[in-house]
Amino acid sequence: MEKLTIKTWALDDRPREKLVAKGKLALSDAELIAILIGSGNRNESAVGLSKRILQSVDGNINALAKLSVEKLCEFKGIGEAKAICIITALEIGKRRQLEIALEKPKINSSKNGFNLMQPIIGDLEHEEFWVLFLNNSNKVLAKTQISKGGLTATIVDIRLLFKRALELSCVAIIVCHNHPSGKLQPSNADKQITQKIKNAGVTLDIKLLDHLIITEKDYFSFADEGIL
Repeated sequence: MEKLTIKTWALDDRPREKLVAKGKLALSDAELIAILIGSGNRNESAVGLSKRILQSVDGNINALAKLSVEKLCEFKGIGEAKAICIITALEIGKRRQLEIALEKPKINSSKNGFNLMQPIIGDLEHEEFWVLFLNNSNKVLAKTQISKGGLTATIVDIRLLFKRALELSCVAIIVCHNHPSGKLQPSNADKQITQKIKNAGVTLDIKLLDHLIITEKDYFSFADEGIL
């Protein structure tokens, strides 16, 4: 039996030709990955193999990006070169997200804050606590990691946070941290640290605008929910 290559498919079913004819948005995730790997194995097409790889991570592109070369090579039809190609393409996509975030340094809403920080902490397997330091036009003067924790918690040094705020002469801050569990609801500890930061800011005349809890795909805003 011959290997099922994309060239043997009907013209309308070929991902490369479909991209040229209909544009990149017309392609599914599996079809895009199929273009990267070029061919499948003796029993399935490149798209079929790509679908199977995606199914192994429940269709989650962020989860796919975390797979190692060795893990990808466990799929029949994926060798080291194809695995490296997949990893490289996904890493370029992630870096593009980071560059886009850097091009939008003004925060006008909780969504802006999420878009800025999600590429940085959204898919981490441990918690990190970051602060966005803003000027009076809500432009980001700096974004700084304050602490890095384990899978369930992180410790925040409020003195270090406001030391940096005073160095930058900022007038407002937005704090954010990720939940590796994917749960968006704030814990009691999240609420307590938010209140402590808010109270300390009042003393220094530095306003806490929001506290964002960030996951891979969504976020929770203390300000939007009216609990800040």
